[in-house]
Amino acid sequence: MIYTYNELKNNGLDNYKINKKVVNKELYKIESGLYSDTEKYNHLEYIVKRYPNSIFTSESAFFYLGLTDYIPSKYFLATKYNAKKIANDKIEQIFMANHFFETGKSELNYNNIKINIYNKERMLIELIRNKNTISFDYYKEIIGNYREIADEIDMSLLADYLECFANGKNIFEIIHREVF
Repeated sequence: MIYTYNELKNNGLDNYKINKKVVNKELYKIESGLYSDTEKYNHLEYIVKRYPNSIFTSESAFFYLGLTDYIPSKYFLATKYNAKKIANDKIEQIFMANHFFETGKSELNYNNIKINIYNKERMLIELIRNKNTISFDYYKEIIGNYREIADEIDMSLLADYLECFANGKNIFEIIHREVF
């Protein structure tokens, strides 16, 4: 498991005790402020702890939500528009306008790791919004999977989300035509 420095302090460990555990290989320092209780750690858990104010989106969200079998080569994280640039080659940062950054944010337990992720309704909107930037086959696979779970889509929630987007009416028409 990965711990932040503050989590360790809240569990009664001060700097001296943390450093002693690192020397004794009871804890492993990943980077400043992050520690693991094992030498090899789960990279997804690292991403979640390192970037707690981000939300999984795009290819990562489609995979974690079970809408595709394609395992993305990078982690796709949404951050607020004014967030600091993430300097990590394994992360594709997507800056979102602050007014709809939180729209559709949910928590998912994936392999015993709680991750912030956009829900299926928000990701359906994102799929349509970014339709022209993804491959046709990938788009068709995900749309096909949405068709299979169409009865699980909360239409009132989807309508609420679409109010945040300037072209929400057009997006809804495309969703209605493609999925329902």
